[in-house]
Amino acid sequence: MSDALELVRAQLAPAVSEGALVIDPDVVGNHSRDEALFCPGEGALALVRARTVEDVRATLRFASRHRVPVVPQGARTGLSGGANAVPGCLLLSVEGMTRILDIDPGERTVTVEPGIINQDLKDALLEHDLTYPPDPGSVAISSIGGNVATNAGGLCCVKYGVTRDYVRRLKVVLADGTLTTIGTATAKGVAGLDLRGLFVGSEGTLGVIVEITLRLVPRLPPPLTAVATFADERAGAQAVSTFIASGAQPSMLESLDRTTLDMLNDYGDFGLDDRAGVMLLMQSDGGGHPETALAEVEAFAEHARAGGAIDVVFSDDAADTEALVATRRLAQPSYERYAHAHGGGQLLDDVCLPREQLPTFYERLEAIRASSGLTIASVAHAGDGNVHPAVFFDASDPDEVSRADTAFDEIMALGLELGGTITGEHGVGFLKRGWLARELDEGNRGIHRAVKAALDPLGILNPGKMFADL
Repeated sequence: MSDALELVRAQLAPAVSEGALVIDPDVVGNHSRDEALFCPGEGALALVRARTVEDVRATLRFASRHRVPVVPQGARTGLSGGANAVPGCLLLSVEGMTRILDIDPGERTVTVEPGIINQDLKDALLEHDLTYPPDPGSVAISSIGGNVATNAGGLCCVKYGVTRDYVRRLKVVLADGTLTTIGTATAKGVAGLDLRGLFVGSEGTLGVIVEITLRLVPRLPPPLTAVATFADERAGAQAVSTFIASGAQPSMLESLDRTTLDMLNDYGDFGLDDRAGVMLLMQSDGGGHPETALAEVEAFAEHARAGGAIDVVFSDDAADTEALVATRRLAQPSYERYAHAHGGGQLLDDVCLPREQLPTFYERLEAIRASSGLTIASVAHAGDGNVHPAVFFDASDPDEVSRADTAFDEIMALGLELGGTITGEHGVGFLKRGWLARELDEGNRGIHRAVKAALDPLGILNPGKMFADL
């Protein structure tokens, strides 16, 4: 490794911005992992804190010339180990590339560097009465580049869609250092293949995204908010399914189970009804028409009551709405606190299902809880079938670790059995690389292999992750 480091010092350091190359082992180690537990992240040679596109190009030219693995990174808030180091790699961070390059109110687009935080972008757009709708739970800490790399979703995607729906154009540095522009600045464009879609969700395995042009929409209208509680998850899921099937278009429809409500109350004393088996949090903005929003909230209340809801309430108070949504976003921090106090182990799953299969999923999840003997909490973007069960365990107890791994795998297998997918928004990374091969048929696996070979023939881009078991 010392020879490799000397090569990095001699050839890469002069090619990047002064101070961009970091070889201090403590700093490199601190940048070697994302938020996923139990994924390897050792052995990085050095860290490049890119400040410019040329820093990225120089790093990849060096890596290609010497066949050095490169792991692209953003804010490292991912939950699948996709930004974790691999032995002998260069960590290539674009976290410091945070500029807004252009806001075009007439075209309703914004062009940004990949390191800008999602919420910071939203805040900057307010003065233009525009917004960028995708809002992952990590909206305050995750970067736009990372959102693009995993095709992030979020709380409002049930109505407004996911990251892919807003990407107009990308500038990408390929494995050999070539800078290319993919997509168009225009609302329409069918010249050539849709390579935008290829790179959105590619998790740094095909190239490094250095500039992003996003479609914007007018500022979203204030919503009405409704809360319904049910005796169990199956009843709540059935209400979700029937409500959406009626033609409703809520701007948010979230689900929190009893265990999550307990953890949130312990985390912040929010006074949530922990007697309920599940709570649904629904919003409607009515497309800017208050009467439409009110009608939709009332329709939700009717469906909830018909489905056996314990209680249904709704409010047009902005403070109530903000508090409820803020509480929902704290589910993962509350999970982390609980895990820290109970042995440190948490495996957060991310299966997405056809909505009509949600009741069956929750019924079968209860059986997994019973057979594992472990605490399994669940939150969901219920309106689009994206469920996040979290398995908690004592990481120092080999038996509990084994049971947690089994439960995690059983949840993913159940998602596939019910016609779903192993990941709705967190990505494959290291954590689910073996499961991707199980979800894709041989023809699909072959296409993936061919694309990877064409764009990264040396296999240096984020190896050991998404493509590893294909």
